Amino acid sequence: MEAVIMAGGQGTRLRPHTDEIPKPLLPVGGKPVVEILLKQMRKTGVQHVHLAVNHRSEQIIQTIGDGRKYGLKIDYSKETVPLSTVGPLKLIKSLPESFIVANADVLTDLNFSDLFQAHLKNKARLTVAAYARANPIDFGVLTVAESGMAVGFSEKPVFNFTVSMGIYVFSKSILELVPSNIPFGFDQLISALFDHHIPVHTYPYNGYWLDIGRIDDYQKANEDIKRISDLIS
Repeated sequence: MEAVIMAGGQGTRLRPHTDEIPKPLLPVGGKPVVEILLKQMRKTGVQHVHLAVNHRSEQIIQTIGDGRKYGLKIDYSKETVPLSTVGPLKLIKSLPESFIVANADVLTDLNFSDLFQAHLKNKARLTVAAYARANPIDFGVLTVAESGMAVGFSEKPVFNFTVSMGIYVFSKSILELVPSNIPFGFDQLISALFDHHIPVHTYPYNGYWLDIGRIDDYQKANEDIKRISDLIS
């Protein structure tokens, strides 16, 4: 299996932690978060990783190296301009017919081989690892009609969503929908797939998963260190 890790973001929502350190190198349990992801990938069968880098790329390359210390082959694809969350894939010319894509700031005990095999079994063009997320609201929520009259009320409701884990399996053919050399995000890719009536498969997962996108997420990652100790060993 091959994987692409998207490691080019600036991590603006994690400032001041990312003022001097690129987001993929933020330490969790004393180890860069992208290193934890690399080890989990290797443990579950990935052999070759492409790191798509931009912001502070030399710092990432110097820290991670060629992958030998992780038992992986690692190479790098550098953006000269930011290309968002899918655009960088067009720069990598040697991708296989099916490959994993993951954001660099994801912590998970997901088995990447199981995800990959599900994608192949379904003969999917795109498979999205999906997580059930419950979001409690700490307020009384009104339902208001167009007249301005309240017609319903819920005290501190909980809304349930199925969210993308920031981990996917792509079939190379869908890159035909991705323009070259301009920013193109995952939201735009999903819209393009729907417009072309191309099925988008999901892979439900209920194990450990945390997206480190905000300050409180980063704090939680370090609080969860015992729970994810097998990931960082």
